[in-house]
Amino acid sequence: MANPLKKLAGETAIYGLSTILARIINFFFVPFYTRMLTTESYGVVTEFMAYIAVLQVVLVLGLETGCFRFANKEGVRPARVYTSALAAVFGVSTAFLAALLLFAGPLADVLGYAGYESCIRYVGGILVLDSLTAILFAKLRQEHKALKFAVFKTVKILTETAANIALFFWFPKYCVSHPGNFMLNLVSATPDFSYVIFAIFISCVVCALLFVPGLLRFSFEFDGKLLRQMLAYSLPLMVAALPGIVNDFLDRILFRFFDTDADAWRSSLGIFQAAVKLSVIMNLFIQMFRFAAEPFFFQRAADRDSKELYAKVMDWFTAFCGLVFLGVILYIDVISLILGRDFRSAVGVVPIMLLSYMLLGMLFNVSMWYKLSGKTSMAIWITLAGLAVTAVVNISLMPRISYWAAATGHLASYLVMFAISARLGQKHYPIPYRWGNLLAFFLMMGAAYGLSAGCDAWLFSGVTLNDGLAEVGKLAVHTFLILLYAGGAWVILRKTTE
Repeated sequence: MANPLKKLAGETAIYGLSTILARIINFFFVPFYTRMLTTESYGVVTEFMAYIAVLQVVLVLGLETGCFRFANKEGVRPARVYTSALAAVFGVSTAFLAALLLFAGPLADVLGYAGYESCIRYVGGILVLDSLTAILFAKLRQEHKALKFAVFKTVKILTETAANIALFFWFPKYCVSHPGNFMLNLVSATPDFSYVIFAIFISCVVCALLFVPGLLRFSFEFDGKLLRQMLAYSLPLMVAALPGIVNDFLDRILFRFFDTDADAWRSSLGIFQAAVKLSVIMNLFIQMFRFAAEPFFFQRAADRDSKELYAKVMDWFTAFCGLVFLGVILYIDVISLILGRDFRSAVGVVPIMLLSYMLLGMLFNVSMWYKLSGKTSMAIWITLAGLAVTAVVNISLMPRISYWAAATGHLASYLVMFAISARLGQKHYPIPYRWGNLLAFFLMMGAAYGLSAGCDAWLFSGVTLNDGLAEVGKLAVHTFLILLYAGGAWVILRKTTE
């Protein structure tokens, strides 16, 4: 592999240390969330997290990517870029928080969470702190301070972990012996969704405090003219990213209105979200890759062979995603035991969600053309097309097939956006993607998946041996098929990188 690819892989690995830890710890919490919380309560957590994800995109104003572009421009001081970005995000997010605090009561009533106004306030605090630290984390990425980035992210997730442990395992017992303690003004005496939201809020506070020493040494240089230029570039990205993030979370919001069982929509949502958690490995890799790849793509844009390099990145990315897909699907019988018994009915959507996330990662690669060429307004139309597909699929199918519509909506939406972006990219900023290689990876994935089902039906249907021995045999066959895919992918990659 060429040196630039090795550097990208190295930074991806470092960023991944904290991201992996966060996802793994969150993944480890899934078994007890799905055993200590009801399906309904877990559905409420999912709904709140959907609101947070969507609103954070708005409050950051697209300035994460804008900072990368302007901080790398000749003659522009990075300090001015980040000062101006922080000022804009601080003004917008604090105004939003003030409005949320003022109307927390009525909003809780409208959502059906009367008595949980505190959760509305925690969500506001989470949004403000996450939006501000998003700019500060972007600064670390632009400066290639991957290790510091990883340490801060790790502290954040460990704080959330500690808060969860204290709340779920210690606080209910403490309330029995101390019924009038002040913490009851913040969370309930028994485990429910408020514990999860409060733990996230505490972790955001700690994370923000980690940046304080650096901010005290930072040279603040606000530039109004520069900010206007940054917003002109970044706001279209924000508008474009909004349908993108809605594609991830609109289905969670629509459960309230369109689920097959109007009285149990929160339970359906909780069960679906538990199944989505089994797809976390694919989403994890994509997030790791994005942290390192975005500044990498911008910094290599002026190189003569940059487009050829981007094509190689797509090959390696797709091949590895295929490995992740098979690793989860062919071991799904074991992996699904992570969930509590009441949450396993939606495991069938996992293959669809894995493919969806894989397409999302490929979409990130092919969509770099409008960021690198400055045609960010094009992103709006691409993502609006995806949003329209998401809305149509969920609204038309969710009343009949519940969470299956949510999974199908993800896949259809990302596929449409990928196709449109790839087509426009070849016209406006052509990159020599090796479409034959990408198709080969998908065909090998499908062949391995199909062979696994065929082998299971042929070799292990009606097996007279004890179930444990049969399961070992299945896992051995599935492992061989994964290795077979890995070998085939390696052969293709070696031929195209020599």
